[in-house]
Amino acid sequence: MFINRENELATLEEQYASGQASLFILYGRRRVGKTGLLRRFCQDKRHVFFVATLTSNQVLLAGFSRRLWTLAYGQAPPDFSFPNWEAAFQFLSTLCQDEPLTVVLDEFPYLINANPAVPSVLQKVWDETLCHTRAFLILCGSSISMMEQETLGYRSPLYGRRSGQWLLEPLEFQAARQFFPRYSLEQQVEAWAILGGVPAYLQCFNDAQSIEANVKEQILRPGRFLYEEPQFLLMAELREPRNYFAVLQAIAQGNTRPNAIAQASGVGDARTISKYLAVLRDLRFIEREVPITETQPHKSRRGIHRLCDPFLRFWFRYAIPSRGELDQGQANSVWETRIAPTLADFTGPAFEIVARQMLWRWAKIGRLPFTVEQVGSWWTRHHQVDVVALSRRERALLVGECKWRVKSVGTNVLDDLKRAASPLVSTGEWEQVTYALFSKTGFTDALLHLATTDPTLLLFDLKDLVE
Repeated sequence: MFINRENELATLEEQYASGQASLFILYGRRRVGKTGLLRRFCQDKRHVFFVATLTSNQVLLAGFSRRLWTLAYGQAPPDFSFPNWEAAFQFLSTLCQDEPLTVVLDEFPYLINANPAVPSVLQKVWDETLCHTRAFLILCGSSISMMEQETLGYRSPLYGRRSGQWLLEPLEFQAARQFFPRYSLEQQVEAWAILGGVPAYLQCFNDAQSIEANVKEQILRPGRFLYEEPQFLLMAELREPRNYFAVLQAIAQGNTRPNAIAQASGVGDARTISKYLAVLRDLRFIEREVPITETQPHKSRRGIHRLCDPFLRFWFRYAIPSRGELDQGQANSVWETRIAPTLADFTGPAFEIVARQMLWRWAKIGRLPFTVEQVGSWWTRHHQVDVVALSRRERALLVGECKWRVKSVGTNVLDDLKRAASPLVSTGEWEQVTYALFSKTGFTDALLHLATTDPTLLLFDLKDLVE
């Protein structure tokens, strides 16, 4: 199943249609759909698609050589190989002199690991011959830090040669829900809260079955892909994953600041933990969030850390603490005693993210009262607002509260929101303030009536989130 990625495909098509040599960098975390995107892009084009593996330089060079030879002359001899990478890239230049040729080097970091000189050799051939051809060369990789360092960084031999780059992110809710057309909107939000937007994870659920059945079968059952997935992710990216594993588990348990994370994980002190947090941020496993009003986020002392991937949140919160029972086949007990009673609370933060994504979509088509510059959240030691959108240029502010619960939202929730946001609203910086409430189950008649007479109040239900 291939869903969404219209912007990414359009960017690739634009580069391809230029008629000039292009060097494009596509990177992103594992399982996010990079290879699927590139195969979809290449399917109607003359192309060479080479996926590097964790093997020797000799084996990789021979594999790439045979792909080029097969494109040029038909099936290559099984023992054929160019003598070196420069010869292979020079031969590639001859294949795209008169007609376009798309060349994908997938998992490019594996090539660098096998032969660190590959970027320098590619840069030499690019400058000498490839840049004068109709080659569309795409370098793709899952090791985000290495891709940024070896292809985008100032010290990289390839620096300044690229014609474009794209960091491929997980799918937002609006796209991810298309994996589950038979689910209700409520079930779609729950599925996204559990799996996030990684296509490889979304494809594991079958919307002919309930959320409960899918979780038990695909996440809580030993031997399934998702049962061990986070461990494999860490082992693939890190040489010593044990401490990183403990840090991720500490964050999943609600520890968001360095001191608390260090204490809960048992990994050193705040200074030591900062190194682990930096690596996990580079891998896009966690992110550091600050209140939306901070003007220098990188210097803010109010930053908190959270897991970027909803599936990692779910796995570290429920699967790992229950591992002994799950290994004994006790998925039913884990679901009934630990997951089901707290699933609504677990889904709440994901619902907040869905609401922020909706605000961005509505802002792009002009359906909000002002031109939005930022969307995020805001907090102090004693106050917190789930959703905030603002425009400093227009001096306009939107503050919102999200409620993922069975009861309809009433005027008391609006009153609570106004109290929570009062320190932000009363700064004197905002000439226009809008209040927004997001509800899973709708609103009371009193609140609906108030919204018809108060232009500063917006109400959003689940249908609005996907409109």
